[in-house]
Amino acid sequence: MSRITLDVDPFDETNLAAPYPMHCRLRDAGPVVFLPRYGVWAMARHQEVYASLTDHESFCSGRGAGLSDFHKEKPWRPPSLLLEADPPDHTVMRGAMGKVLSASTVRGFRQTFKAEADALADELVARGHFDVVTDLAERYPLKVFPDAVGLLPDGRENLLPYGALAFNAFGPHNRLLEQALASAAPVQDWIWNACQRDVLTPGGLGASLWQAADRGEITTEQAPMLVRSLLSAGVDTTVYAIGNTLQALSANPGQWAKLREKPSLARFAFDESLRYESPVQTFFRTTTRPIDVAGVHLPEGEKVLLFLGAANRDPRKWGEDADRMDIARPASGHVAFGMGIHQCVGQPIARLEAELVLTALAERVERLEPTADPASKPNNTLKGWSSVPVRVHPVRFH
Repeated sequence: MSRITLDVDPFDETNLAAPYPMHCRLRDAGPVVFLPRYGVWAMARHQEVYASLTDHESFCSGRGAGLSDFHKEKPWRPPSLLLEADPPDHTVMRGAMGKVLSASTVRGFRQTFKAEADALADELVARGHFDVVTDLAERYPLKVFPDAVGLLPDGRENLLPYGALAFNAFGPHNRLLEQALASAAPVQDWIWNACQRDVLTPGGLGASLWQAADRGEITTEQAPMLVRSLLSAGVDTTVYAIGNTLQALSANPGQWAKLREKPSLARFAFDESLRYESPVQTFFRTTTRPIDVAGVHLPEGEKVLLFLGAANRDPRKWGEDADRMDIARPASGHVAFGMGIHQCVGQPIARLEAELVLTALAERVERLEPTADPASKPNNTLKGWSSVPVRVHPVRFH
């Protein structure tokens, strides 16, 4: 197959805010497309994205999960031991993190996370109107997750600008990255200091990672970097995911009615939202060898941009109604959390947070009514909202 070239800019702010028309062009153009603006290959169909994510031997992460190739340029920070590493090093780090984020550990958070979700839902319903993003999607994860990690209360507001920098840095050096660098510069020292053993509260996830260092499973140099990975991956993506879910449900009252009727659908509603409005839209990989994908030849050392959000709306996978939200749809197989060895290790916590928030609201709110258009929040990697104002119509108990 001859090379298909498409002159689109995935990092143009118009495309970042409303990527779906571009996604259609990419998918329709072919299984693999070359983007000359950045000199990278792109895949936007589910089959090729899924296959690339699960083939870490051909598509590596160690050369960077962003546009920068770490073999050719110095990364802006020491690379993530999880997201930007390959086996065997990645296997060791993933094993240590997997023990800390075990199923029993996550189950242990349910009671305290639920109490916080219920209290916040009571407050917002009593208020009568609120902003989905600033009053809920940011507040809730910034309370329960840093508590679970063992962060001290002071300074948690630094987590959002740091996360914005981490995810903008996967893209080109554009206005968004410049803006993120400027606003996050003062907080980078705080983040690193917050990952040290002496400031983490006993019994938290952060302290558990330091205990892994004491057992010799990881080094004392790696422990704070893994705590940092928790903080950069466990906050922003969850904030965006919860905000996107509630925005989509408020904009689709029939779907909210289904959830309201059966709050136990909360987990399925979250999965469908992850597919429908993926918080993480893109990640890069680098080819480790010459490889043919769907008849297209990719040389070794090529950057490949994987459009997770486009794969999650590919009609070839999801049918002709892929652009419609349906919480009854079996959404398993979406790639919103990645796939393969780099699949998001913290997703059980994100799922728990979303399930509890959605259930608490579904039990209390008859209808979520948008009171203004949502405001997008452009980011080189993430898709979400900066503001989603809604009015609450509470359940009338008889």
